[in-house]
Amino acid sequence: MPPLPQECYFSYADLLAWDDNTRYELYNGQPVALASPSDIHQRILGELHLQFGTYLRGKKCRVYLSPFDVRLFEKRGELPENIDTVVQPDLMVVCDPNKVDRHGVHGAPDLVIEILSPTSARYDKITKFNLYQRAGVLEYWLVDPSSRTVSVYLLEDGVYHAATVYSSDLSVPVGVLDNCYIDLPSVFQ
Repeated sequence: MPPLPQECYFSYADLLAWDDNTRYELYNGQPVALASPSDIHQRILGELHLQFGTYLRGKKCRVYLSPFDVRLFEKRGELPENIDTVVQPDLMVVCDPNKVDRHGVHGAPDLVIEILSPTSARYDKITKFNLYQRAGVLEYWLVDPSSRTVSVYLLEDGVYHAATVYSSDLSVPVGVLDNCYIDLPSVFQ
C-alpha cells in the first residue's frame, strides 16, 4: 500500500516568502488565492474608503484597504512561522495604533467590511464571519453589489446577532464610530 499523502500546512512566514505576485489568505494553515476584484467591487470600495477616510481625518482611528494583512489571532511577539491565519479584508477600521505594524494588523480590527463577489461570497459569509466573530471584530459588514444592500453584524457577548440590512437608498450608522454615517446612494451609484 502506498503511503498516504501528507497534508501541506503553511504559515505566515511561508506567505511572506512567496513572490509569485498572487494575493493569498491563510485559513488554519491552508492558503486560498484571491481573485482580482471586478470594476463594481473597486468602485464600491473606493467610495467606502473615501467616506470613511473623510470622517476619520484628524482622528485616532484609521481606515485601511486591501491588500493589508490581518493576523487575527497573533499574540504580541509571536513569530511568523507560528501564525496560520491571515486575512485581507476589503476595508477595515483600526482604532488602536499599537495593532498596526509594517506587515499589517495584528489582532482584531474594530470594523471589517467585505464586498461580496461570486468567488468570495462563501468565504465571506461563513469562514470569515466565524473568524471575525471568534477574533472579536466588533462590527462586520457584508456589502452585496447584486442586491445593493449592506448587512451589518454587531458583536455582543462574543456573538454576532442577526444582521441589520440596509438598502441602497439609506445611510448606515457606523456602530464603532460616533456620529458616522455612510451614504449608500453614493456607494451604489
